[in-house]
Amino acid sequence: MDYYFSHIYFIGIGGIGMSNLARYFKAKGKCVAGYDRTRTTLTKELEDEGILIHYNEDVAAIPAGFLNPEKTLVVRTPAVPKEHAELRLFIEKEFKVLKRAEVLGLISRECKGLCVAGTHGKTTTSMMMAHLLKQSHVDCSAFLGGISNNYKTNLLLTDANDLTVIEADEYDRSFHQLLPWMSVITSVDADHLDIYGTHEAYLESFAHFTELIRPGGCLIIKKGLPLNCRLQPGVRLFTYSVTSTADFYAKNIRFEPGRLFFDYYMPDGCLLNLELGVPVRVNVENAVAAMAIAHLNGVTDQEIRSGLASFKGTKRRFDIQVKRDDFVYIDDYAHHPEELRASIRSIRELFPGKKVTGIFQPHLYTRTRDFADDFADVLSGLDDLILLDIYPARELPIPGVTSEMILDKVTLASKTVTSLDKIFDVLDTKKPEVLVTLGAGNIDNLVPVLKKRYEV
Repeated sequence: MDYYFSHIYFIGIGGIGMSNLARYFKAKGKCVAGYDRTRTTLTKELEDEGILIHYNEDVAAIPAGFLNPEKTLVVRTPAVPKEHAELRLFIEKEFKVLKRAEVLGLISRECKGLCVAGTHGKTTTSMMMAHLLKQSHVDCSAFLGGISNNYKTNLLLTDANDLTVIEADEYDRSFHQLLPWMSVITSVDADHLDIYGTHEAYLESFAHFTELIRPGGCLIIKKGLPLNCRLQPGVRLFTYSVTSTADFYAKNIRFEPGRLFFDYYMPDGCLLNLELGVPVRVNVENAVAAMAIAHLNGVTDQEIRSGLASFKGTKRRFDIQVKRDDFVYIDDYAHHPEELRASIRSIRELFPGKKVTGIFQPHLYTRTRDFADDFADVLSGLDDLILLDIYPARELPIPGVTSEMILDKVTLASKTVTSLDKIFDVLDTKKPEVLVTLGAGNIDNLVPVLKKRYEV
């Protein structure tokens, strides 16, 4: 996308999706700057890359070169309220202001977008897909919803072709802005009910997404999803599975100490005894979808095999931080009940018989309210639960909605609620064999501290 704008200003530049767009425009030779509420490791990296960032909501802090509406495009995240002082200024001065999703949608019209949607699994699936393509003779660009452990970034670029992996976010119906060439839908469990209201409306949003796939492209959907796909003429439909036969499917999933292998079947053959670089059962399902897209775009069997084995995962997606014979520490972004269920199950499979202590930070008041029973059920599968206060993100408190809503329903004998600043006082009373931090809020601030604490 080659706008006539020479300057791009981001409001909420530190978000994972906003930051990869900032890096994209910087790589295209634009002047890039922005605001974010909090300085993080990611915003520090952006600053080191030459992007100007400030952290106080102040119109006087906007660099002078970005105050010309004829030169500057403003990109905002939906998490920033309309009352934000800088956003108000840009709107009043009649700057061109676009949501992140709108900008990504414009980019998708100029490339062959390989778009991954779903309630969960989309970040890991798109990350795997990008790696399989990138390390092969095919290559790709990618706008990733996490930091790749292989490439240490959330943006990949190439001049070799116009294949571009894009994580298609359903929040705020953002993925309706995209024009995909090929798409994957991993799951449609209810989420974001503050936006959609009902699961039926959520499903309808995904159905509309399937209409956007370009003729000549394809949709790869997890077999059995309750979704009414509405494909344009000329769009091919494939299914994938790890539990039954499909167009693309896995069989014979098996674990060895710290390793995972499986057999992969596709319409024109099979690959036996594949090793998965991140040995987590749920990643087999993600891998099947990613391999299907790679296969359809010409990645060879040997490239698929080597790429899968060399995949190192995503920062904060079942990310093993410390691994000793007597202790393991894992960090995971899981924040939906089904994601938590998959994470805990994977821990039990990889480390059978070990005492598992989980630190979980609920994300959003609405999600806590809507899924309190489900959270309690799945967290009861731990041996020991430390529950943090709710991380509000973009929301204001809801009366009566607290972490205690979950805690009271958890059936564990060992459970407690604490705040982030008191977590180490609680941990000092525990003797975890496997420790896992779970959640999508600022619980990630604990990760480097816990890693240093438990490394020997």
